[in-house]
Amino acid sequence: MRIDLHAHSNVSDGTQAPADVIESAAGAGLDVIALTDHDSTGGWAEAADAARKTGVALVPGMEVSCRTAEGISVHLLSYLHDPAHPGLLEEITKAKDARHTRAQRMVTLLAEDYPLTWDDVIHHVAPGATLGRPHIADALVAAGVVEDRAEAFGSILTSRSRYWVQHYAPEPALAVELVRAAGGVPVFAHPVASARGRIVGEETYREMIDAGLAGVEIYHRDNPEEGRVFLRRIAEKYGLLVTGSSDYHGAGKPNLLGENLTSPEVFARIEELGTGSAVVR
Repeated sequence: MRIDLHAHSNVSDGTQAPADVIESAAGAGLDVIALTDHDSTGGWAEAADAARKTGVALVPGMEVSCRTAEGISVHLLSYLHDPAHPGLLEEITKAKDARHTRAQRMVTLLAEDYPLTWDDVIHHVAPGATLGRPHIADALVAAGVVEDRAEAFGSILTSRSRYWVQHYAPEPALAVELVRAAGGVPVFAHPVASARGRIVGEETYREMIDAGLAGVEIYHRDNPEEGRVFLRRIAEKYGLLVTGSSDYHGAGKPNLLGENLTSPEVFARIEELGTGSAVVR
């Protein structure tokens, strides 16, 4: 089985509709794909319909944006949770609203120096999608300011830029607790992706594990090999599941479906642990 447990649609910052992500997964020869849009489950229904038609099994999921007290960004993958769970839904709604306000403030700052308006950004956001920096990047590309998203994130939209604005996000341990309470399976996404910014130390892992962390995403293109060695040690020490995935974004990133995979044994364990929703076949 070929199992990829991390992909995004245009319900967040991917470039394809949820159904198209599933069809692309089928074209890439995948047997299982997880749809994990940022702070949203809005693509589940469309993806489920496509999964039934294509024969690719769908793992309903989400990527929860978190931040430590020190301001370090952490992303938490949630698989098979209940999308209507009050506690988790309240928290991700709060974070999603904060992303919107933050984006408006960033666009105001950017407009002082670049030909950019709020309407330019909204043009790149699918109805109901979680708005984020990638949509601002797409507007900057359309305006001819940068060549692509990568250039935008490497310069104008970096956290070191004067246009950067912080937004609310739950602490990682709280997010883990809420995912577990919603019947989900929490997995730490690309934990040692140091090129993206600061990464957390082992104390944060322990806090997340105490809260119910189930696994770590080791096989991801943004995790350097020395970091993977550390993650394997953590996984062995604390009995965590080990996953691999593409973090596919369509044309939004160079990541290819199936470039990293999760073992059938780990997938079976995730399906066993998840009680909030079910794999769609």
